[in-house]
Amino acid sequence: MEFKGFSKKTLPFLESIRKNNNKEWFSAHKKEYEELILNPSRAFVTEMGEHLQALEPFINAIPKINKSLYRIYRDTRRPNALAMPIKERIGVIFWQGNTKRMQSSSFYLHFSPDELYVAVGVRWFEKPMLDAFRETIKNDDKRTQLAKILEDIKAKDKGYTHLEKGYKRYPKGFSADMAHADLSLYKGMATYKMLDPHLIEDGDKLINTLYKIYEDMLPLQQFMYAVSLRVEHD
Repeated sequence: MEFKGFSKKTLPFLESIRKNNNKEWFSAHKKEYEELILNPSRAFVTEMGEHLQALEPFINAIPKINKSLYRIYRDTRRPNALAMPIKERIGVIFWQGNTKRMQSSSFYLHFSPDELYVAVGVRWFEKPMLDAFRETIKNDDKRTQLAKILEDIKAKDKGYTHLEKGYKRYPKGFSADMAHADLSLYKGMATYKMLDPHLIEDGDKLINTLYKIYEDMLPLQQFMYAVSLRVEHD
């Protein structure tokens, strides 16, 4: 299936999920979900994946649920999952390496009626990745390298930003007198940009826009992928 963009009915359908968030309603509209979201998402992963492999040849672009695509049902272990069991936000991930898809550096996006969120990196660390990240940036040169990557990405003046710090106290091995010690205070390391969600309705423009953003953010992808390799090797 060639990717031509998502239908103009896709965002209104997600708004309907928000207003009718129950399994009974969703079951009655399963065909619309497949036509408006699932099938074009699969086509998008295939085409976008081919473009991304020009940046990173071994990126994972697998147009299946629990691979590059996320389940539409919320994890029942998460807060509010029972009250709102259906996701009104559609996520797609292209990850690199053999670790968990959310714990290896990735090109990521999600869209909803409110936003198109585009990101690169690792959005939150589980303990093995957190340990690997901190061990990496204990090295003065690596901290300087990461700080410059973030500075250069933001300096492009294209609306790029990065996650906020998640911790207040320096972890063991870091102190305020170290250059760029604040990098140790992050719970994840990713850069991102917010876009108009209606961009998903124009297939060519969406692919081209995402490619340029991901290309700009590629240095962080490569840095964080190297961090994830420490988890694989430890």
